Amino acid sequence: MEKVVSKDGTELAYDTYGSGPVLVLVAGGFTDRSRYVEDAAALASTFTVVNYDRRGRGDSGDTLPYAVEREWEDLDAVRTATGARFACAYSSGSMVLLQAGLPFEKQAVMEPPFRVEGAPPAPERYLERLQEFVAAGNPGGAAELFMVEAVGQPKEVVDQIRQTPMWAGLEAIAHTLVYDALQLGDSSVPVELLASVDVPTLGLYSNASPEWLRRSVQETVAALPRGTMEGHDGTFHTLPPATLARVLSDYFLSA
Repeated sequence: MEKVVSKDGTELAYDTYGSGPVLVLVAGGFTDRSRYVEDAAALASTFTVVNYDRRGRGDSGDTLPYAVEREWEDLDAVRTATGARFACAYSSGSMVLLQAGLPFEKQAVMEPPFRVEGAPPAPERYLERLQEFVAAGNPGGAAELFMVEAVGQPKEVVDQIRQTPMWAGLEAIAHTLVYDALQLGDSSVPVELLASVDVPTLGLYSNASPEWLRRSVQETVAALPRGTMEGHDGTFHTLPPATLARVLSDYFLSA
């Protein structure tokens, strides 16, 4: 594990894998860098992969008060320290990458969860309720709100997860659900922002994801000046590491 210090003094932890041009992975919501180890290992045959903990997660610090701009500065600090040429962001992490506006040569986003037509409605007072749970010292309440009402997992499944050792890890990063909600704003496709993104961007989706996530990628790519789109066989909201490695190698290293 290595660390880099962001503009506001926050330490950010990261691991590197492989050799070659540097590719940084930007985590999605409710995950830390441990979630992306298999992806990083698969990509390491072609790239030097930088897998970092976003602030408030894993081994990274969490200087308060939070502001969305701090995460853009974090990504820039990681990019600068490692010489990253490419970036791939997952789910809500896509908004960190897209809003940061950094001079990557190419970048990719995996199923940004914008609330397009056909998407399930956003939970009522979602951000406010997350903030209330966190302020009350109830990270489990924030985690359950996300898993049941935002993602749609059955409550009985979440109740079972509460009884497993993994629940403590989820509670430890549940406060960052507020951060991702702030990054996403009203969760609509940010057409004006996307029109200003001049970096070639690949939008990816899994053929096993709901139609609304595919539509989200489609509308994102349509609003980007240099956007392209690909779908591949996978599972919900996820592509297999070997598939991701092949697709990103083809895209990032093509002329």
